[in-house]
Amino acid sequence: MSSANLRLLPWSSADGKPCYLSTDDPLSTLSRLADDLEEEQLTCGEDVLEGAAAVLADPVAGERAVRFALSQAVASLREVLRVAVSRGGRIESGAVVPDQGIDQA
Repeated sequence: MSSANLRLLPWSSADGKPCYLSTDDPLSTLSRLADDLEEEQLTCGEDVLEGAAAVLADPVAGERAVRFALSQAVASLREVLRVAVSRGGRIESGAVVPDQGIDQA
């Protein structure tokens, strides 16, 4: 498997460096674990977005609430972008990206 076929995993090493998986099996245990974590990150992103929108819509929300909502949104966006980069890389390499409930046009 070439380095172009490495899958970016949805977690980092202990020192913050990206982790990659080299496998030809998109249904391997580690691949499925990564798929499950990506799905959880996307679901959490939806929840964070909903909560942040509610805080921003509240005219009496205090600075602490706004800062908390923004910090959660930044963390969630970082995770979602990592999922997008990972899935985009797999699409470009011709690897199978399991259906995650996303409609394909």
